[in-house]
Amino acid sequence: MRIELRASKLFQGKAIPLGTSLIGTSALVQALGIEVPVTKPTCVSDKRIKAITQETADWYIFDNKYAVEGTVQAHLTFSLKHENLDLLVLKQIFRALPKQEITTFIETKPAASAVRRIWFLYEFLIKEKLAVPDAGKLANIDLINSKQYFAASGKISKRHRIRNNLLGTADFCPIVRRTKLLEDYASKDLSKRVQTILDRVSSSLVARAANFILLADTQASFAIEGERLQINSKQRWLKAVQDVGQTPLSVDELNRLQDLLLGDTRFSASGLRKDHVFIGKRTSSNEPLPEFIGARPEDLSQLLQGLIKANAIMSESGIDAIVQAAATAFGFVFIHPYEDGNGRLHRWLIHQVLAEREFSPKGLVFPVSTVMLKQIESYKSVLKNHSQPLMPFIEWQATNRGNVVVTNNTADLYRYFDATEAAEFLYGCVEETINVDVPRELDYLKRHDRALNDITIAVEIPNRAAESFIMFMQQNNWKLPKGRRVDEFKELTDSEVAKLESLVQAAFNDF
Repeated sequence: MRIELRASKLFQGKAIPLGTSLIGTSALVQALGIEVPVTKPTCVSDKRIKAITQETADWYIFDNKYAVEGTVQAHLTFSLKHENLDLLVLKQIFRALPKQEITTFIETKPAASAVRRIWFLYEFLIKEKLAVPDAGKLANIDLINSKQYFAASGKISKRHRIRNNLLGTADFCPIVRRTKLLEDYASKDLSKRVQTILDRVSSSLVARAANFILLADTQASFAIEGERLQINSKQRWLKAVQDVGQTPLSVDELNRLQDLLLGDTRFSASGLRKDHVFIGKRTSSNEPLPEFIGARPEDLSQLLQGLIKANAIMSESGIDAIVQAAATAFGFVFIHPYEDGNGRLHRWLIHQVLAEREFSPKGLVFPVSTVMLKQIESYKSVLKNHSQPLMPFIEWQATNRGNVVVTNNTADLYRYFDATEAAEFLYGCVEETINVDVPRELDYLKRHDRALNDITIAVEIPNRAAESFIMFMQQNNWKLPKGRRVDEFKELTDSEVAKLESLVQAAFNDF
């Protein structure tokens, strides 16, 4: 089947580079009139270029030696060989093509590796068996290249003689590319590094540090959501995070955790939401201005079941734990299955995966929320870089209550996503917690213990008062506030106060 490319200077709002033409999935999406986001479209130059491929902010540009015939088969084959795998786009292309077109393509070269991959992906994504005989006695091949992608151990499809090593199922399947940044992170063996740090101090000090780190992570997680941390909310969240890794992930467990986090369900419904949801603002007349819209209520159960299955596949395959945590947690927040608490559960899922995979030391939660709060703009950028390209393909109407109703089928927008950027961001957060936050907390406690000991030796003062003395100094740039001097510590002489201040300052020098 030949395709005809429309004469156009734009593709999905992006200017097509001069002297090039669309190729691969971009060409098929344009020619078939498919409404689906192509995140980084591909074109081929009319002439030879210095590099075999060039990358701009918006495009991949190939040398003209990669030009192909104007057929569906040629563009599909090019895509599979040279483009980043995009299951969302491929599925919509398959849906738009006559079934006979794919069948004929397969029958032409049924033993070819690229053809078998396309054949498998068609039946995998469309969930329909084509009228094509099984491949027969051929050598098994991997569906995706494990040198290019993080790949599962996989199961053999005897029909196609393909090892399906994708990270998920047709109901939910993230893709994570093996970028240089991710490979560099993985080579650092961060899990071993943090254990080495902890082995240098006493177990009691580690336990104390873990409590402070958990509290800091809790405060940061609520701050990210712009919520005030109430005492009951804090205790519920601490309980949820302390228990990570002890119960297998399931929809029931997520529902339980959401109820635990909310506490009072009078204003937020329990369980998977039954209404549509958006993130954004409203006008003065209460009309919605969505920046992102979550999955439709009727799609939530299947999407979450798919996410949980994909998480299990990654775990069973020994996929890099941080890559798995990113794919699962960010996939969850994009689905946005609850009326409230999605952000906190998203970050809880990171803790859950790292604990379950024994990446984080037992009893210690990496304060990823603390780092995310410090890098809030980067965090928001990761979320927006995924969500914004989807918005033009979500059709919605405003309700009279200031909400939205999605009017088209959007489930696939949440099933398939590239989690590479999310994994790179999360790896950076974890590395910072290990290199900065954990050592700093251990260092603080050692300095605190030294200051406490020195104070109680210098002056007969109760431990609790000595603790307060240190805390007040810390809050006042390492000087005892005047108000505290004439209140809590009015019984101390000026020379005693000066002495204690010097001891604390010496303990925390250069901290």
